[in-house]
Amino acid sequence: MDQYLQGRLNQIQEKIISPEFLSGQGLGNEIGFWIFDYAPEDELSVREHVAFVSSMIEKKYSNLSMVNINLLECLVEYLGDRNFLDKAVQMQREKGDDAVLKALRGPLHMDKFAPYVVDKYSAFSRDIVFITGVGSVWPLLRAHNLLNSLHSLLGHKPVVLFYPGEYNGQTMSLFGRIPSNNYYRAFKLVP
Repeated sequence: MDQYLQGRLNQIQEKIISPEFLSGQGLGNEIGFWIFDYAPEDELSVREHVAFVSSMIEKKYSNLSMVNINLLECLVEYLGDRNFLDKAVQMQREKGDDAVLKALRGPLHMDKFAPYVVDKYSAFSRDIVFITGVGSVWPLLRAHNLLNSLHSLLGHKPVVLFYPGEYNGQTMSLFGRIPSNNYYRAFKLVP
């Protein structure tokens, strides 16, 4: 891991425990959504650091409640709970990626999936919500759709999306290769 990334990772804990972050102060009536972007090849280092920060918060700040939602784990559980998982795997084997993407478009609509995420992880009652695993669920789920849906469900709750790609403060590019033409109302957690 390079020094630049390590320096950015080391700023996460201090940032998320600050009263300004937790209360959304200084955001000018904007939503409390944050993005930590990083190079996709640093996924394992970032994942390890997110687990470390989550553990430290749990141990040192018992007054704070946080949750780390791994989208891949959540997606698998969601599909399993709805008896779609085995069917989707079989369909992918028999008919390919395009067929399963089309078949899951309805069940994975954010009007259904986002409330499931919030309920399953009691996200509304948490002080901080981390979301990881974005790259693992693409193209089944899109980060911008999830963030837009979570806004109506979580309001000003601090949400940090760990994003394997680039975020320039307005648009995202997953893996630094897949551009999105959507505007995001989120802030960079650490420049």
